Amino acid sequence: MAYNKTSPSITVGDQQQDQRLLHALPPVDRPSPLTAVCPRPIPNSYWATPLLLACEYPWTPKNPNKPKLDALLKAGVRTFIDLTESGELLPYAGRVLSSRAVHLGIDPETIEYHRFPIRDRSLPKSVEEMYRVLDVLRDNETRGRISAVHCRGGIGRTGMVIGCWLVQSGVAKDGDEALEVIAKEWRTVEKCNRYPHSPETGPQFEFVQNFHAFQ
Repeated sequence: MAYNKTSPSITVGDQQQDQRLLHALPPVDRPSPLTAVCPRPIPNSYWATPLLLACEYPWTPKNPNKPKLDALLKAGVRTFIDLTESGELLPYAGRVLSSRAVHLGIDPETIEYHRFPIRDRSLPKSVEEMYRVLDVLRDNETRGRISAVHCRGGIGRTGMVIGCWLVQSGVAKDGDEALEVIAKEWRTVEKCNRYPHSPETGPQFEFVQNFHAFQ
């Protein structure tokens, strides 16, 4: 199925297959914003690429009947990259994630979870730590898997990682262009009115802007 910037919305039944086809297109030929054709699984999420979702923390135990995890799994997410610190929020890795997968008829063995803790509103401890996150994204992209990156609110740490990935993967020519891509997608997110920018802090913006110099 061919796509252009005026393509109709992807149907639910073939969404994941079509997103992989979208991903095969040069970035300049993909619809913008991607949410115009790729339905967001939860209100506070956006597609950074057809295979990479940025979102807020996907587990809310107080609402067990409509867990965000289910929406992400239904959208094809099979790799979860968690940027929160241990103890920051109630964990979902392990039993919770496996049980939600089983509930949806998904083999838990196909699910991957990775944690790369970054302090809230802060930077990774080193550039090498950022590269470890990006290595996981690269591996999953190579395998055609859909990944989700999240922190607590999906704003600061998540936006920083997404920006660096857009630069490293060649979607953006530099950090400034990566931030422009994020800004366009972020304007479609529900919480944008309360949090108008992603990433969240000046140093996080600067980390993305300067990331091409680290490569």
